[in-house]
Amino acid sequence: MSELKITVNVDELIGVNKYNVDEENAHIELNKENLDEVDDAEFQKLVRVCPAALYKVDEDGHKSFDYAGCLECGTCRICCEETIVSKWDMPQPEMGVVYRCG
Repeated sequence: MSELKITVNVDELIGVNKYNVDEENAHIELNKENLDEVDDAEFQKLVRVCPAALYKVDEDGHKSFDYAGCLECGTCRICCEETIVSKWDMPQPEMGVVYRCG
């Protein structure tokens, strides 16, 4: 009997979601404007845990963040609320992610 293997491409699945981004009211804010001032080890926690990969470090070591593709899981708040994340609220009504998978 052969074993059926199913491969899931997370990027593909996330790509079918629709995002109503509230450009005027970010629902996530970080405690520093210049992310390069944020502790590297602490920021790496966010890079590792964010399922939407919103926290990034480029080849030169510069950190970036964009709340626009947020899946609203709250993992970043739980992981770094005391160190990096200064605000995490649910997006305003009619804003945020609209799941289209499944």
